[in-house]
Amino acid sequence: MLNALVTTLAAEEAPNPLIPAWYDIIWSALWFVVILIVVWKVALPRFTKVLDERSAAIEGNIAKADEAQKQAEAALEEYTRQLAEARTEAGEIREAAREDGKKIVAEAKETATAEAARVTATAHTQIEAERQAALVSLRSEVGTLALDLAGGVVGETLSDDARATAVVDRFLADLEASEAAK
Repeated sequence: MLNALVTTLAAEEAPNPLIPAWYDIIWSALWFVVILIVVWKVALPRFTKVLDERSAAIEGNIAKADEAQKQAEAALEEYTRQLAEARTEAGEIREAAREDGKKIVAEAKETATAEAARVTATAHTQIEAERQAALVSLRSEVGTLALDLAGGVVGETLSDDARATAVVDRFLADLEASEAAK
């Protein structure tokens, strides 16, 4: 029986294994069209919608990024301008401080010079006062000594104060004149 089956099959024309049967082709084409319609009507619009949303989101983000970049550039320009102004202002402040320092030093020198002149004038005045006091004291002592010596030489005391003072003053004036001539 196996033999008979093999001979019967061999007698019939052998089908090509690469070409499917006509009923398989029809059913496959029908399901292909159904799937194509479903994809065309349902999946493709949803896919297109998702892609459009992504594209809009990307474009929105690009616009936001451009705006942020413009703001950053504006902020950088503002920062650069403020930095330049601050540097200019710092230079002006530094120059003003130098000028103030020069003025303060000049005022301090002027004050020190005035103070030194005042101290020198006060010292000269004090020295002159002390010199005058010493002269007065010296005159009275020299006068008293001279009168005592003259009284010892003459043998009597000179009690007339006006006359004694005149003699002493003349003696001292002669002494000063002789020193001035040297």
